Amino acid sequence: MLKSYCVCHLQASSLPNVALLGTASQSSTYPFSPASNVIDGNRNPDLKAGSCSHTKYGPDHWWRLVLPHMYNITHINITNRISNAGRINGAQILIGNSLQNNGNNNPRCSVITSIPAGGTSTFNCGGMIGRVINVKHYSTNPNVFLTMCELEAYGG
Repeated sequence: MLKSYCVCHLQASSLPNVALLGTASQSSTYPFSPASNVIDGNRNPDLKAGSCSHTKYGPDHWWRLVLPHMYNITHINITNRISNAGRINGAQILIGNSLQNNGNNNPRCSVITSIPAGGTSTFNCGGMIGRVINVKHYSTNPNVFLTMCELEAYGG
C-alpha cells in the first residue's frame, strides 16, 4: 500500500535534501565522473574538482537517483557546470516509482530549458510522490553528453 505524506505545512527551507539518502547511476560514465558525484552535497561546478557527473558520447543519456523510500518531492535544485553549460539544456526531470526503461517512463516534473554556467536552478515539482528521480536528455545527437554537478531533492 502506498503511503502519501503531506508536507504542505512545511516551509521549503525546512525540508530535508533526500537526495543524499539515495543511490545514483547513469547511462554511461566518462572517466572520473561517476553519477554519485551529483549527490555528494558539494555544489562545486568545476568538473576537474571531482564533484560532477559526465556521461560518454551517445544519443540516450540519463542520470538516475533511487531513494530508499517514497517521498513527496516539492522541488529539485540542479547545479550546472562552469564549462560546457549547454549540455544540460533540454533535459527533463522525471519522478515516480518505476524502474522500467531505466526510470525514464516516470511522469515529468519539469524541463530544463537552461541553467547558467556554474549556477543552481530550482524546479518546482508540486509534491510529486516517488522514489525514482531521473534527469533524461532526449537528444538524438550522438555527439552529446549529459553533465551535472549537484542534484538536491527536497521533500518529506
